[in-house]
Amino acid sequence: MPLNMVFFGSPEEAVPALAAVIDAGHSVVAVYTRPDREAGRKRQPRPTPVRVAAEARGLRVETPAGLRGAEAQDTLRNLNADVFIVAAYGRILPPEVLSMPRLGAVNIHPSLLPRYRGPSPVVTAIRNGDAETGVSVMLLDEGMDSGPLLAQSPPVRLDGTERADDLTARLFRIGAEMLPGVLDALETESLTPEPQDESLVTITKLIEKEDGSIDWSLPAVEIERMTRAYDPWPGAFTLLNGKNLKILSANAAGEGKSAPAGTVSVRERKIFVATGGGELELLEVQPEGKRPMQARDFLNGTPELDGAVLGA
Repeated sequence: MPLNMVFFGSPEEAVPALAAVIDAGHSVVAVYTRPDREAGRKRQPRPTPVRVAAEARGLRVETPAGLRGAEAQDTLRNLNADVFIVAAYGRILPPEVLSMPRLGAVNIHPSLLPRYRGPSPVVTAIRNGDAETGVSVMLLDEGMDSGPLLAQSPPVRLDGTERADDLTARLFRIGAEMLPGVLDALETESLTPEPQDESLVTITKLIEKEDGSIDWSLPAVEIERMTRAYDPWPGAFTLLNGKNLKILSANAAGEGKSAPAGTVSVRERKIFVATGGGELELLEVQPEGKRPMQARDFLNGTPELDGAVLGA
């Protein structure tokens, strides 16, 4: 049975979920997304990918600054939606909003809850070197990702090469594929929401820019994970001669010459950095104010690199 729904989402990874519910025959009466943001050198307003996709389908789009005001809530209530769908909206839905639809607010979360509640589950999985992750479809409640589970994907194996942006998109595609079946089961009452096991809860934190600053006393394997976990933002970065240097891609290279952490060693036209555990081979970097480049090209323009200390 087709449902009337309001979709909440903003970034590119949320677009497949919007397409999935429309293609399943449901009626999206409105799409809520973040307001346009200024971007580029000319600071021109740029709509979210979800807004672009919604308008291409002729859907009504709302971009309120918040959902706590009476006017915004009246507008939402008058849509008479059966269910809300939430996919990386970027705002917390207040209790008054969560109580509006008769079937509740269904959310896609890119982890196997109750592991990695909070704002950075994908980054945390990569940063921690997890062997697997997954997707949870859940009902939102007033807590942070603490609502009952409706469905979970099989574990998604990680091979240690994943980058945050690609893995995030992959997981939301899986979540989008799960949505139509979950909605059908929810409407026919053939699905019983399952409370999360509070004894297994782990929480992720909001990622800040300084999280990308490399501490060279960490083991090389951890720093390599940073280059993938913090892609594209905030990136993994350090200082070279007082200027910012992003490490875009690297390999943990095992033990090298004994040297203080952060010391650069150039051997066979390759760049290695001593860490708190083994060496890190730099593969791709981006010097401040320049384009990304392969390590060999960076070495050609930085002949004094051997023996330099990063982060000093």
